Amino acid sequence: MITGTNTSECHPIIANYIREAVMKRGAKLIVVDPKKIDLVEYADVWLQPKPGNNVAWINGIMNVIIENNLHKTDYIEERTEGFDELAKTVKKYTPEEVEKLTGINSEKLKQAALLFGKAEKASILYAMGITQHSNGTDNVKSLVNLSLITGNVGKEGGGVNPLRGQNNVQGACDMGGLPNVYPGYQPVDNEENCQKFSDAWGCSCNLEKGKPLTAIPELVEQGKLKALYIMGENPMVSEPDLKHAEHAFDKLDFIVVQDIFLTETAKKADVVLPAACFAEKGGTFTNTERRVQRVRKAVNAPGEAKDDLTILTMLAEKFGIKYSNEPEKVFEEIRKVTPQYAGITYSRIEDNDGVCWPCPDEEHPGTPILHVEKIIRGKGVLTPIDNKPPQEITDEKYPFILTTGRRYEQFHTATMTRRAEALNYYCPAPALEISKEDAELLSVKDGDKVIVTSRRGAVTTNVKVSDRMAKGVVFGCFHFSESAINLLTNPVLDPVAKIPEYKVCAVNIKKA
Repeated sequence: MITGTNTSECHPIIANYIREAVMKRGAKLIVVDPKKIDLVEYADVWLQPKPGNNVAWINGIMNVIIENNLHKTDYIEERTEGFDELAKTVKKYTPEEVEKLTGINSEKLKQAALLFGKAEKASILYAMGITQHSNGTDNVKSLVNLSLITGNVGKEGGGVNPLRGQNNVQGACDMGGLPNVYPGYQPVDNEENCQKFSDAWGCSCNLEKGKPLTAIPELVEQGKLKALYIMGENPMVSEPDLKHAEHAFDKLDFIVVQDIFLTETAKKADVVLPAACFAEKGGTFTNTERRVQRVRKAVNAPGEAKDDLTILTMLAEKFGIKYSNEPEKVFEEIRKVTPQYAGITYSRIEDNDGVCWPCPDEEHPGTPILHVEKIIRGKGVLTPIDNKPPQEITDEKYPFILTTGRRYEQFHTATMTRRAEALNYYCPAPALEISKEDAELLSVKDGDKVIVTSRRGAVTTNVKVSDRMAKGVVFGCFHFSESAINLLTNPVLDPVAKIPEYKVCAVNIKKA
């Protein structure tokens, strides 16, 4: 089952494996997506929900599975807790009720549920179409519920598998690139961890959690944040409610940007530090399956550009602190403070495909599949969750739902890809994908310009009439700064993960 991921456009290599599994190995495929993505062609069942009610259809799938006694009772008793409460909650999410909430045909929902429930092993793949909601955490927990009650957690070919958005997102998170944890997901507000890292780093750590990226505009407005150091991020294109974010950035006293190109954000900086790209430095990346792999320098960086580690160690020296800028020595420190990486060494990953963490010692082979013997925390928690609608719904003034994402030919804020002639040839400009019915309603055709307005702003963009969109739902990519779709998106956050609701906002569309 793939949901919230346009895999062939955003993770094309993984999409190849999915196609191969279906075409050569007889795997069954369920696609759940508001958009008719390419993989629908290979799917046994396609469920097309209205954006923003994911918990409802996941509960509906569980309802059918439990009603048909397809849940794994032995597994549930042995490995989970909270089943009775979960069963009580999902009981009311009948296929007919789910159809009212999501628009998914009730018979198709049953078909998907029976296919998933009867499978010997079933895997769930998801990405930001599940997380970028005001209840994104609930969406993920619901998928975990589904995987647990069908006995698929800890099984080869099963589990709940997030597809990471960029090549080393997993590694960045593992190294503490989150506001509430040290490397290895060790909580910042734990006294023992605080002491451990104070000793390791020769400094005085404190118990205060950091702030997420999405809190920055508010902190600036409150006068609590005066300066920003930004590495490899382009918030002046990627932030929601972009006008408000830009206003906050303009109020900062001092901005440093460390990047490989002069991005829209770098143009606002007081100091720009030219960085090296991935092929111009050595180290490790950790991919979406937790596989730690070597990265080797292939070419020298141009001009004054330096790798990130060298820049940071040079900066530290200005503060009178000496750090090593040799990747292997840094990795040795990582091993000492990060239990999951303790058994991984450069020599172990020198000439192979790497090692999957957790790997607690050098004799350990690594862990490609988690929770095999038992759920790591002891028992898996089944969380009863009710559906909540998105924070913004359509009305007379804003009758269309806008959902956002990437195009195959461009990547993210297009800092790199728009410098490639071939990619620009195939995707030279933004285009709002709309259904044929909506095109007729608006009296527009391919290539016409439209003005798209939300409660936060307006953009002018081209139209692409498509059979991939449902009536009333439109899709915009966020690669193009001159027609920044994030001027429209809603900055409301998931209360736990603090991720914005990029995937659902109400808009009006008029022919320009």
